[in-house]
Parts: sequence; structure tokens; C-alpha cells
Amino acid sequence: MIKIIIVIVLLLIFGSLFSALYYLMKGETSDKTVRALTWRIGLSLGLFLLLMLAFSAGIIGPPNAQP
Repeated sequence: MIKIIIVIVLLLIFGSLFSALYYLMKGETSDKTVRALTWRIGLSLGLFLLLMLAFSAGIIGPPNAQP
């Protein structure tokens, strides 16, 4: 379940990044570009906090390395 959430958030981050690139290349007002990049930063921070919370709760962890 957590892997699906991580993938969805990553897709949203990339979508926001490419929409900012689209607005930048189109030459529209910088307000839309700044808003898209702000969403990207917010989503990235949210994903980071989600990963830290999941790690501290024991939901995710390092892979088991067996020699």
C-alpha cells in the first residue's frame, strides 16, 4: 500500500515539474510557473515526511542483506 502511495506522489511531482516547464516554455506569466514549482516542493517535502514517518513506524525499512 505504501509503495502505491509513493509512486502516485512521485508521478504528481514529475507532473508538476513538467507543467512548470510547459508554462515556462510557453512564455505565460511566471505566476503559473511559480505555483507549479511550489506544488512540487510541497509534494517533495510531504513525501520525505511520509517516508520518515513510515520508517520510524516500522512500515518500511532497509532491505535484508544476506551474504
